[in-house]
Amino acid sequence: MLNILIEPLQYGFMQRSLIIAILVGLLCAVVGSYLMVQRLALLGDAISHSVLPGLAIAFMVGGNIFVGAFIAGILSTVAITFINTRSPIKEDAAMGIVLSAFFALGITLITVIQKSNKIDLNHFLFGNILGVTADEVRDTAIIAAIVLIVIVLLYKELLFYTFDPLGAQAAGLPVNRLNFGLMVLIALTIVASMKAVGVILVLSLLITPGATAYLLVKRLHQVMILGAVIGIISSISGMYLSYFYNLPSGPAIVLVVSGLFVLALFFSPRHGIFKANANKK
Repeated sequence: MLNILIEPLQYGFMQRSLIIAILVGLLCAVVGSYLMVQRLALLGDAISHSVLPGLAIAFMVGGNIFVGAFIAGILSTVAITFINTRSPIKEDAAMGIVLSAFFALGITLITVIQKSNKIDLNHFLFGNILGVTADEVRDTAIIAAIVLIVIVLLYKELLFYTFDPLGAQAAGLPVNRLNFGLMVLIALTIVASMKAVGVILVLSLLITPGATAYLLVKRLHQVMILGAVIGIISSISGMYLSYFYNLPSGPAIVLVVSGLFVLALFFSPRHGIFKANANKK
């Protein structure tokens, strides 16, 4: 067993991949807990798909794809807020409109790039964690550190705003800034995660670890901590499955975290389906 655990670590690409996996598993679970509690999973989906044109444009001009993705993510949140506040269109519909428009633009740009340069950019969609460079590990670590520090510093304010936005506004908290700040944190998290699982699968890492933890514990900080543990375990396990069974790494990670959610859904001591059925009897 020890040899099985050590064998992948002999290779530099696996060492870098595992570092990214741990960072992404931790970061997505912590930030995604706010999305799940606020029932804003669609927002995470909208932002994750909306970063695609930023990636493509940054690639075309030779810029940093992390910066391009982040700018596109912020523009998508601004567009959603603008549509929601300046029209009778509800927020969920605004998310759907922006998601589809940005994603279609991104796919179009990627197709144009691939035709003219004869290269494959599908790793933007599905991730390529095995191909991360030392610079990308550094960038991901910096983003993760920034996001986690902000969450620690603003934990009480974000907690109040998350569970009672009207009460937070009445108490004098800058709810608009908190809302925008949370969107920025989500965008940064997605940017940090896109190399690992791609823009299509990142929503699973954002939502599923927190949802799994929510079935097992009560308080938000407990959901964050347990969700982070689940996210890290799922990411590492997915990497090992990818290595030993020649599976795509991003989907392997998502399948592991989804499997843990199914186990919690059926066997959770608090909300498990089998427990509920047993109580009825």
